[in-house]
Amino acid sequence: MTCPRAGSFIAKRLATARQAPGAEVFVGEDDLGELTVDDEDGDRSFNFRMVIQVSSDPSFQPLPALTAYLRGKFDNENIRVVMRPKKTDSVEAYIGDEFLGVLFAENEKGRRSYIFELPILDVDLEGGPVVVDD
Repeated sequence: MTCPRAGSFIAKRLATARQAPGAEVFVGEDDLGELTVDDEDGDRSFNFRMVIQVSSDPSFQPLPALTAYLRGKFDNENIRVVMRPKKTDSVEAYIGDEFLGVLFAENEKGRRSYIFELPILDVDLEGGPVVVDD
């Protein structure tokens, strides 16, 4: 379970649609990622997925770079990215001490990226969804 503050933060910042199976997420003209709905087990949950392209330079330091990137995207200086215990293919993001999501490392055709996966449970959404109309 993700923390209620994190789920609510993302839901309010972005947009959720309870009726749609998924949606592209924008802030202004900036395409941040994709929001999908999971109703399979009878409990509604959401998943936000964002692809973050990073440097292919071997000296690239992911923790400070990803921390700065997420802080800028979500306008929140309390976001921090840390190593995962016993995992080398991913890192974790937090707002303060509360878990936010996982960033999975990917290397495809010489391009390096991180896939940010942020789970949002229906109970995390305070006050219902935020629906943005065009």
